Amino acid sequence: MNRTDLTRMTKVEVIIVGADAPTVLDLIRDAGDTGWTSVSGISGLGHHGHHQGRLLFNQQATLEMIITVVPDDKVDALLAGLRPLLAATSGVMFVSDTWVSRPTYFT
Repeated sequence: MNRTDLTRMTKVEVIIVGADAPTVLDLIRDAGDTGWTSVSGISGLGHHGHHQGRLLFNQQATLEMIITVVPDDKVDALLAGLRPLLAATSGVMFVSDTWVSRPTYFT
């Protein structure tokens, strides 16, 4: 893969119960992030058992995945906000290096 025309950034993916999604979005904004992608109805199996992706009554009762890409100088502030939230509730966070073709979209 040729990355010479790409810019390195950090991708943060958070899977959380729907009721906590607004808090995650607030933390993303507070860290100076400019955007995110949210996917509702996530299915999975983990420490808290099996979660089905169907919406039963409302979006609060299901899992949601929020994905954001941030410049390296903003990632520490975002992680500092997410860690206490994830320590107090069920959820998981994945952090990985990524490369983007239009870095101005993320600043």
